Amino acid sequence: MTHESSDALEALIPLFEDAPVAVLTGAGISTDSGIPDYRGKGAPPRTPMNITQFMEDPHYRRRFWAGARVGALRASGVAPNAGHLALAHLEAAGRIDGVITQNVDDLHRRAGSRTVVELHGNGSVIRCTECGFRAAREEVLGWFDSLNPGFAEEHADAEIAPDGDALVHDVDRVDVPLCPVCGGILRPDVVYFGELVPPPVFATAESLLGEAGALLLAGTSLAVNTGVRLVHRAERRGIPIAVINRGPTAVDARATVRIDGGTSETLTGLASLLR
Repeated sequence: MTHESSDALEALIPLFEDAPVAVLTGAGISTDSGIPDYRGKGAPPRTPMNITQFMEDPHYRRRFWAGARVGALRASGVAPNAGHLALAHLEAAGRIDGVITQNVDDLHRRAGSRTVVELHGNGSVIRCTECGFRAAREEVLGWFDSLNPGFAEEHADAEIAPDGDALVHDVDRVDVPLCPVCGGILRPDVVYFGELVPPPVFATAESLLGEAGALLLAGTSLAVNTGVRLVHRAERRGIPIAVINRGPTAVDARATVRIDGGTSETLTGLASLLR
């Protein structure tokens, strides 16, 4: 059923009465932080990174790292928004058991959430595909600058894609940073199309859901199969499912509560009511 304004928030309250709620978030919770949503209304056609292409095509890797470096110039002001902060407050108050997220932007942790299950990894971490060496993304982008002095500033006006990286095409002379330990290929520690969520990560998400009294979906259309699998787990347990999202989702007809609205204002209002 669909509720509006204060009635919508009131409809969510009973979900929190018996046990903490499990929360699954998607790209829609981060749009108010300035991170575009691939699937939102008006979003451009999506061209997701293909991990096979990344590993096998040196030109593709040059284009990726060039785009990541230039995009970082614009991303320096990205910060958690009111929706992220509201979820951190709800966790601190014992109302939710943590956050399961499909996002890789690290904004839940930066907002203060303590238990965060990152289904698709964390884009702020870079790892070596050969030896497993890990480094902060900012550090590796610094290596890019050392190898390609002035490149980022020269291309600072490049168009930014929905994933936050820049669309840079003049990359033939770009030098790509390599692992300082073994010289292997470096990649973001995230799950790309063509890869699977690591079973231990999904198991952790299932464990949060297994103790929850309800499942709250915030800012996700459930276009990715991993989120749908968690919804199926909730349905098998017979717990209520609530949806907060602008636009349709894959489970609207099965939701106990459906709110067509923004996550920032809705979650902020919910946190205020549950104090």
